[in-house]
Amino acid sequence: MKSTAIFLLFTLCACTSCKKTVTTNTSTEQTTFPSDVIPFMDKFKILLGDGTREDNLVQYQDKKFFYTASDKEGDWVVYKTPNKGVTSPNSSNTRSELHEKREWIPSEGGYLTGTCKIQHVSTSGDPRVAASYSVVIGQIHGGEGHENEPIKIFYKKFPGHKKGSVFWNYEINTAGDDNAGRWDYSYPVWGYDFSIISQDSTQFPEEPAEGIELGEAFSYEINVKDGIMHVTFTSPSHATKYFTKNLVESEFTKIEDTPAQVQKIFWPIGQNGVERSEAYKGEKMYFKQGAYNQTNGKSPSKSMVWCAGADTYGGNIEKQYENGDYAEVWFKDSTIGLSKPIQK
Repeated sequence: MKSTAIFLLFTLCACTSCKKTVTTNTSTEQTTFPSDVIPFMDKFKILLGDGTREDNLVQYQDKKFFYTASDKEGDWVVYKTPNKGVTSPNSSNTRSELHEKREWIPSEGGYLTGTCKIQHVSTSGDPRVAASYSVVIGQIHGGEGHENEPIKIFYKKFPGHKKGSVFWNYEINTAGDDNAGRWDYSYPVWGYDFSIISQDSTQFPEEPAEGIELGEAFSYEINVKDGIMHVTFTSPSHATKYFTKNLVESEFTKIEDTPAQVQKIFWPIGQNGVERSEAYKGEKMYFKQGAYNQTNGKSPSKSMVWCAGADTYGGNIEKQYENGDYAEVWFKDSTIGLSKPIQK
């Protein structure tokens, strides 16, 4: 009997993909973990807004930053992070964001999808700063060299607006050893691109007519195939948008190739570099997904592009949550894997 009981206990514990049942004196409660909603969690590790790192995400959650919620559309994975917490070594911004364990090069390729809705972005910040009121919800990050980012998918909504903008940025892989001149070129999806800012710290641009509301679901697909990045955005109430970008042959190798948008916002802060001719060819990279809050508390005097001047309450996370100084993104129906054939 004793050996049978031990075997049954081992069998139950081995079922790590199952929801966990917690029994109390008065009731039995079933916990739904993020890995119950999105099964690919074993392909990722995570960094949370307080600096917590976790490599095993099967049956893992954190009630402040990474957990599940339900609504009429079903179960979602929640990523939540304040304007100021504990950041990664090379960033000024906090995140509750997945980090793919596998690394790959553009010629090998990779595939990531996500259906999401943004529930909140910071309500404080400086409207003259491009990064204010925004969150990155998916990206490809370089794993060597300058560790730049060939795609960052943003959602940004100005305070008082009903609709926000979805856009994605391509960061050049700077030529030479000095990465200080790197810049982003921004592609609008629905609404504005990254460069639309206010000229006055007390006013906002007009609301984007074709924007996305908080709580409105949409999907994206990133498919890197044979060195070419194919990006698709879909929404029930918006036109589908499709983009391609060569990741192994640059279009920004000369200073005269710099787009006017970049000259407008990056040149004034001294970021006026050029890209190496082979772009990201041969460099390792990986996917990230979740809530990478771009609204930080650093003074805009340090950078009118990246330093948002938002409220942070000395890094007190509870106060930031109470006062709207955080980002929150919900995901479901996400997938990750090898590149897919391109549909003609």
